[in-house]
Amino acid sequence: MSKQALLDVIASEVIVCVKCHLWKTRRNAVPGEGKGDANVMLVGEAPGYWEDIEGRPFVGAAGKFLDTSLADIELARKDVFICNILKCRPPANREPLPIEIQTCTPYLDRQLLAIQPKFLVTLGNYPTAYLFSKAALPFDGITRMRGKLHEVSILGIRLTIFPTFHPAAALYNAKYRKQLTSDFKQLGEELEKSGITK
Repeated sequence: MSKQALLDVIASEVIVCVKCHLWKTRRNAVPGEGKGDANVMLVGEAPGYWEDIEGRPFVGAAGKFLDTSLADIELARKDVFICNILKCRPPANREPLPIEIQTCTPYLDRQLLAIQPKFLVTLGNYPTAYLFSKAALPFDGITRMRGKLHEVSILGIRLTIFPTFHPAAALYNAKYRKQLTSDFKQLGEELEKSGITK
């Protein structure tokens, strides 16, 4: 089965998932989208208001900021895979609960195994903490961990984790915006060195 076919199977399961209580309040589950054989995978926290309406990741204001950040390093959505650790929106955009993360992340693990990216960009505290735990790395908050490359093995896949702030944080804080822009510039340089971008 091709990588894209595997992702389509996972997406079809996510869309009808009732494994935790979030299905009761969602409009649409948000499996994620992008290239099946992407070298770069971006993982956020959870869908927000517009994501819940459209069933697509990062389509609100934070998504526009993310699109711009990707364009700055010669990448477009079609070149990467974008998803979240939670596939359904928590009510009122509250933070994910541990039981929700535990219940939902097997979908993310399967997406990782299907895509096998070279770079995993974690956006914010929750995805970084989860994926660091999978790599047996200590996590000490996104502010300390951001902008550093971590060569790891997750689920038997050798890849580089690159943590940065969630684009939503950058929208409301000029300091975070500056740091996130700087992080993406560094990411772009690393992708160029690796021959992923020109």
